[in-house]
Amino acid sequence: MLKWALIFFVISIIAGLLGFSGIAAGASTIAKWLFFAAVAIFVVFVILAFLAGEVIL
Repeated sequence: MLKWALIFFVISIIAGLLGFSGIAAGASTIAKWLFFAAVAIFVVFVILAFLAGEVIL
């Protein structure tokens, strides 16, 4: 997922440099959503890893 966020970020930068502001805005929005989704999934997995390591008596 971070790979796709990076790809859309690069598309956004290139489109912005070439003057395609609409495409750049759309690609940067997609990149932001994918990045925050990847961070959220990472946080969930870290929490699950800590919970799985606990011994409940």
